[in-house]
Amino acid sequence: MAQNPILRGFNPDPSFCRVGQDYYIATSTFEWYPGVQIHHSRDLVNWSLVARPLNRASLLDMRGNPDSGGVWAPCLSHEGGRFWLVYTDVKRLDGAFKDAHNYITTCETIDGDWSDPWYVNSSGFDPSLFHDADGRKWFVSMRWNHRWQGSGANPANDRFDGIELQEWSAERGLFGPKHDIYAGTDLGLTEAPHLFHRDGWYYLTTAEGGTGYDHAVTMARSRQIEGPYETHPERHVITARFAPENPIQRMGHGQYVEGHDGRHWHSFLCGRPVPGPRGPFCATGRETGLAEVEWRDGWLWLKGGGQVAPIALPFEVPQAPRAAISRDFTGPELPPEFQWLRTPYPERLFTLTGTCLRLTGRESLGSWCEQSLIARRQEESAYSAAAVFRADPPTWQQAVGLTTYYNRHKFHAALITREAGARVVSLVSCLGDWQGEQLTFHGLHSCPEGDVTLGVRVNGASQRFTLNGEEMGPELDASIISDEGGKGEHASFTGAFVGVVAHDLTGQGWQADVLRFDYDDRI
Repeated sequence: MAQNPILRGFNPDPSFCRVGQDYYIATSTFEWYPGVQIHHSRDLVNWSLVARPLNRASLLDMRGNPDSGGVWAPCLSHEGGRFWLVYTDVKRLDGAFKDAHNYITTCETIDGDWSDPWYVNSSGFDPSLFHDADGRKWFVSMRWNHRWQGSGANPANDRFDGIELQEWSAERGLFGPKHDIYAGTDLGLTEAPHLFHRDGWYYLTTAEGGTGYDHAVTMARSRQIEGPYETHPERHVITARFAPENPIQRMGHGQYVEGHDGRHWHSFLCGRPVPGPRGPFCATGRETGLAEVEWRDGWLWLKGGGQVAPIALPFEVPQAPRAAISRDFTGPELPPEFQWLRTPYPERLFTLTGTCLRLTGRESLGSWCEQSLIARRQEESAYSAAAVFRADPPTWQQAVGLTTYYNRHKFHAALITREAGARVVSLVSCLGDWQGEQLTFHGLHSCPEGDVTLGVRVNGASQRFTLNGEEMGPELDASIISDEGGKGEHASFTGAFVGVVAHDLTGQGWQADVLRFDYDDRI
């Protein structure tokens, strides 16, 4: 049978949209460029990546954004023959302040050129756009409160100062009165509001409980869009917080859709924990699941009861088998599974020559501005990857290699460089040292002349690098490459990647070639 998650690997905060018999899910990309992933399906089982719409500087420039900043919780909708996308660009997230700027862009086709954005506001994050039947559009957002304890609306987490509603149009922007429509429940951390209308009721779903193991989808309803809203009899439609033994955890943050055939569905964020040296960790980050839901007594419930979405999906459609992927970079574009970090100017990081991927060394793995790091998502807890490099670094200040990467505090890397005139592979890690960002070195390994294949084998919390197929260096802790690594799950909330990286710490733009990249998670 088909199984959750339907979008495996780092694909969080799923906004769910239907146009006829076509279904779309938009997910957060945070500091990875281009911004927002949109997947399409007609059977709700097999999904293909069809767009990353925030693909130019006028739509998104994240140079300088912190780790786990950037694009949070998009909202995708369709109205008036157009797709509408709401997104947040978070410039600061640590400390009391959240500098989070909210925008709207639109396009007639999902894979077309999206419009230059309308700036909306910076009051909070995870907003949505609701198209009412009378043609009015409403901007729905949580409000962030940077002040002292006791000054906000929610008693559990008053930094999350409730959900507000205001009318919006492309011509006028936000206008009319603001309405405080929902403070949330005592679970707190109330965010990611979505509105829909059905049978005379306005329904509001929110995410609560944070991005970790207390996550939940909470529902409320009102006869008037401005409220007051009453909370669902069980508060949460979807959560795994009371089922710690369930193999899928962290369920929350999704959106309701009525199917073209009259069935009802709700997307949700989730994670698949595996054992680690410091406890369970989600090696594949926050992923997207799908659950069938039903209406009873004017409220939405999981079909079959309970609050824990099932692993098996109720479809007879076969799920496409997983396959090994090999890329030789001979095409004119970067293969679709790859992304880079922050910058709208990828030509400064890499070029496709027709025979290889040519990396131009820029700043370090610790940079917030310009890294030549091209990577893909880890989609299963066990996998192998390898890349073939052609490189002749002149000094120890230039390097190219393979990395398993979460952010600038959490990575392992095998780097071809030069020490005392000899070409070597240096193994280096940043083990979640949040403040000091200390590097841990695991030795230098002789590197033969000619093209070199660097590989990595990951199995849960265990990781080993390879050089031309032979194991190299010590066993490394792969659990660092996760939300739970380092400072912990509420400090960072993206996902694990594996890819190639080059740096030139002299600033001269030294170049190296990647001839092939292989990835296989059928282990």
